[in-house]
Amino acid sequence: MAPPHMASVPAALRRAATLARWYPAAMFSSGIVPENKPILVRDFVRSALYDPNHGYFSKRSGPVGVLDSSIRFNQLDGRSAYMQYLDKLYKKHDIAWFTPVELFKPWYAYAIAASILRTANLSVPLKIYEIGGGSGTCAKCILDYMMLNAPPKVYNTMKYISVEISSSLAEKQLETVGEVRSHLSKFMVECRDATDRAGWGRKDPQPCWVLMLEVLDNLPHDLVYSPDQVSPWMEVWIEKVNGSSQGSEVYKPLQDPLVSRCVEITGINEEKVSVRDKLSLAAKGVVSKVFPKPRRAWLPTGCLKILDTLHQALPSMSLIASDFSYLPDVSIPGDRAPLVSSKKDGRTLDHRNYLEAQGDADIFFPTDFWLLEKIDHDCSGFSKQQKNPGAFKPVKTRRTIILDSAAFMEEFGLPLKTRTKDGYNPLLDDFRNTKFYLSVPTHNKK
Repeated sequence: MAPPHMASVPAALRRAATLARWYPAAMFSSGIVPENKPILVRDFVRSALYDPNHGYFSKRSGPVGVLDSSIRFNQLDGRSAYMQYLDKLYKKHDIAWFTPVELFKPWYAYAIAASILRTANLSVPLKIYEIGGGSGTCAKCILDYMMLNAPPKVYNTMKYISVEISSSLAEKQLETVGEVRSHLSKFMVECRDATDRAGWGRKDPQPCWVLMLEVLDNLPHDLVYSPDQVSPWMEVWIEKVNGSSQGSEVYKPLQDPLVSRCVEITGINEEKVSVRDKLSLAAKGVVSKVFPKPRRAWLPTGCLKILDTLHQALPSMSLIASDFSYLPDVSIPGDRAPLVSSKKDGRTLDHRNYLEAQGDADIFFPTDFWLLEKIDHDCSGFSKQQKNPGAFKPVKTRRTIILDSAAFMEEFGLPLKTRTKDGYNPLLDDFRNTKFYLSVPTHNKK
């Protein structure tokens, strides 16, 4: 994948953009790292982030950041005034970040609502699922938009379901949405793990929408390793060093089904056997013996798991996902490596080793949107049809598009609403390392 466009962003401004990350509730059942048994990297990441006793998000004090009122961007002079205003907001609320939905309310969620309304099949009642609804701001704003702009029948018959594992956030969402009394009959919260297929009940063949906003960056990932340019990839496991809480890596042949499947989807293990390729591989083999260069690649196995679940439960879903396509200043090695950062005494520290994340550090990953598309197609069954086409050419089951956030907002939103007096627009200018992924079925499956 070609490197996405990324403006030159100083550290302070990077934090200003990164502060818009979602403060998620735990989406996975957590487990304590065993003393005498190695665990996969995804289990280490899950525990470091979500364990109820020592996980990063369990330790975070204070609720998801909620602004008392919308920011009036047209009253701010420019970038400097906006940054000063943000600084005051963070000191006032004493939190690490606000979500983009919150910073740019209602306009960010309005753009998402407009994209849904433009392409939804309005002959059936509109149903929207949001994975990890945070404070409920997105749900309220989308319901507001539908009430104000959609045909009355659409608003009156629609359902908006938040899939949220945190009971405290579920209560907050009901409180936020309940500010408009008529919304409550359309809104509900289901406190459960979104990756658990059983929680979705029987397969629902009806069209619906699924929103995942800043969710993918905190999903557990796995790691594979090769000691040189030609050796096979191996799974990375973590074991505790004797007498210490520090972990160390252990390498095993590929055997975990989720890791193996993700390796297959990424294609990193594929080697063509043409004469030219054989000569190239032979040359690489010689070079690797003289100058061995270890290879590492992070695999979005958490993304694979949740998309598998969603496609099984909601085969006619339309998906909107937004997240970071690129993270600056990452020092941890490997393709799609995460940024691991902690805050001490008001200062942010980026770690060079992900194993230093012991519950006091956030671990978040960039999203390779082209790989996301491949995973989406694989989970929907299209990739399997391609491999076994039979007598007929397989019909593509998904239509997908990847847009820079600025392009998405210009297409569906009202960017003039987030522009300052001198023309600076934080929604368009500060989020150039974020993208939207839209995936819709090519036809409704009966």
